[in-house]
Amino acid sequence: MEAYTDFAKVYDEFMDETPYHDWAAYISRLISGYGISAPYANNGAATTKGEEEPETEYEDAEDSVEDTEELLLQEKNLVVELGCGTGSFTEEMAKLGFDMIGIDNSGDMLGIARSKMEKAGLDIMYLEQDMCELDLFCTAGTIVSVCDSINYLIEDEQIRKAFTKVNNYLYPGGLFLFDFNTLHKYRDVIGNVTIAENREDCSFIWENFFDVDTNINEYDLTLFVKKGAGTDKASVDASEELFERSIETHLQRGYTLDEMKAFVEQAGMTFITAIDADTHEEPTEDSERIYVLAREHGKDMN
Repeated sequence: MEAYTDFAKVYDEFMDETPYHDWAAYISRLISGYGISAPYANNGAATTKGEEEPETEYEDAEDSVEDTEELLLQEKNLVVELGCGTGSFTEEMAKLGFDMIGIDNSGDMLGIARSKMEKAGLDIMYLEQDMCELDLFCTAGTIVSVCDSINYLIEDEQIRKAFTKVNNYLYPGGLFLFDFNTLHKYRDVIGNVTIAENREDCSFIWENFFDVDTNINEYDLTLFVKKGAGTDKASVDASEELFERSIETHLQRGYTLDEMKAFVEQAGMTFITAIDADTHEEPTEDSERIYVLAREHGKDMN
């Protein structure tokens, strides 16, 4: 079965302990320190105007320049998330005031993301796209990807293509910030390990199989989801409770930091720094997840 179909229905339940809020707060600080994007409250964007007197030809030209500057400012402050899934991290960034676009190749995940957005009263654009075929209507000051989405790119050419697209759509001097699970994590920590979890309405068995020749970790995810999960439990006769079983296979590849640096530079970007995602210190051989920060390169700043 295609990844993130049935899993999409229970993804948020199984990921309910993921510290999206903390991730967003930290990444916001990184954007402030290394990037060019700013939240609404800090970007100096013009407020909505009331009725005004008719303008002269000179004023029209002046307004045209101001409109162009405003559009460029909007692009500069735009943040795009690749592999946004059900939008949990995207929403946390939007709550911090960032203008967000979320991109994912799973329609099932995006359907949940849009539903959550409406309930939260947020304004986020969600697009169904493969990050290797990224196609935006404008540039963005920041492009981010978290929760090991990059590890789903298991071929060198996929990484190069996705990163080249990122460099193409970044605003001049823009920031690319992504995390990835390291080769060490797949090979030495979770490879060939089985994980299981049981909840009231759903359970899963997560079996990992690591291939030392390709550095690809295959995990077979067996899901047991109660029919009618999320409905009024009092209306369901316990004797009639049924669970639906489904299986999804996911493939992720482990990378070293040196490999990621090379991919960034091959795509035309400039490597800035790398940070251990857990300790927020310099990465070590024992780092399991690493943030990489890179700068757009090649566009005219004028």
